[in-house]
Amino acid sequence: MLSASAHARTHRPVSGQPHRHPHPFENDTSAAARAFSSRGDGVAATRNVLRRACFLAVLLLSAGADPAVANEIPDAAALREQIAALRAEQARIAELQRRTEASLQALEAALGGTPAAVAGAGATATAPSAPATAPSTARVADAAPSRLKIAGDLRVRAQGDYGNPRAQDRNSASVRGRLGATWDINDFVSVGGRLVTGDFDDPNSTDVAISNWDDKFRVSLDLAYTRLNFGETQVYFGKMPLPFAHTELVWDNDVNPQGVSATYKHALGNGGALRANGLFFLVDEQATGPESTMLGGQLGYDSPAFGDWKFDASASYYHYTLDSLAGADAGDFRSNLRKPDGSYLSDFHLGDLLVGATYGGFGERFPLRIVGDYVRNFGAATSADTGYSLDLLFGRTSAPGDWRVGYGYSVAQTDAVLAAFSHDNTGIATNYRQHLLAADYVFAPNALITASWAHYKPYQAQDAGSLDPHAWLNRFRLALLVNF
Repeated sequence: MLSASAHARTHRPVSGQPHRHPHPFENDTSAAARAFSSRGDGVAATRNVLRRACFLAVLLLSAGADPAVANEIPDAAALREQIAALRAEQARIAELQRRTEASLQALEAALGGTPAAVAGAGATATAPSAPATAPSTARVADAAPSRLKIAGDLRVRAQGDYGNPRAQDRNSASVRGRLGATWDINDFVSVGGRLVTGDFDDPNSTDVAISNWDDKFRVSLDLAYTRLNFGETQVYFGKMPLPFAHTELVWDNDVNPQGVSATYKHALGNGGALRANGLFFLVDEQATGPESTMLGGQLGYDSPAFGDWKFDASASYYHYTLDSLAGADAGDFRSNLRKPDGSYLSDFHLGDLLVGATYGGFGERFPLRIVGDYVRNFGAATSADTGYSLDLLFGRTSAPGDWRVGYGYSVAQTDAVLAAFSHDNTGIATNYRQHLLAADYVFAPNALITASWAHYKPYQAQDAGSLDPHAWLNRFRLALLVNF
């Protein structure tokens, strides 16, 4: 499946002494000194003066001083002051880089990004390495560095559903609005939150149908968190962005878990990176009774460039303990199998492997992104325990005039994933086979048009429910998206 998020980027500032290259005239200076050494004591004194002057000039040039200053040949104390000033400037630049990276992460979080893998128009690999949807050029409230970051988007979408012999064709429309903000209390602690439209009982969607006799739209809070910054490690508490690289085969892009998470990314010297992400997800808690939780972890690797190619891989395990269903409704159970008492037939212990490749040989405007996802539920009580997807994306959506096209193929068996948190791009959360075509065009700064066609059907007839197991269904979408 394809999706609409963006390949996450995380560049950490690297502090330390820059590598010093030998000055091109150092060898010539040594040769001149040897020539002077064959003369008398008076020449030796001249030689010592010359050596000191050359040494000071080389030191100034190596430290990046203005060449005009070298003519004055300052004393050692002045040199130490200049070196100290340069060191202080270097530290200030490193701190500015760190704050810029934190600001980028805050903006991505405010837009609902996670730390990411790929994007398109149905299932994405988003999080510590993922493609994009719209131009992610959200403006900051102030041109100068600010601790407050505000970002949001508005989407208006038309939809057509056709081909179901057991239901009439339907045309509908929806609106989605999101407005998020983060505030850096200091260099260590930040807080974030986001207001969205949509049903607050639905974790998979922020869309509101344009209907109901012009009723007012519902608005709810779908992000509210505190973040602690430990450099390469970020720790979140509350209702926060999803920390995993993912596609919508397993996680819908609108799901923001509640609990505690941590993300870690370490840049390697060759241009690659190591990633580790963890989450304790408090799904449902009761004052007097059992609770439902999920403990998940992910390890990832981003390769350096091999010519025009870059690669990434993420391996995850998600262990659900679903002992409380008090807060669940039909929209949470969706298409998973259930026992006569209403509880889940299967446990959900998911192993997920995500691999991606990016090719840049067609030019900066036309990257090629390929993402494969394979998931298996090791806790399934049925043989319908597997899902997989393949997404291809060509192009980008970064600047006016950019365009992108994509194709995705996906299969999810009935209990392969927990349907409560998987995609809602069609009416079938699991037990489906799907083809998805998508196209995006940026017609103005921070504004684009998106179109998609999902062609899908039930995968297994015995779990098709009210749908005709042999009928291919079609969903067309056309949307206008504006970021700010």
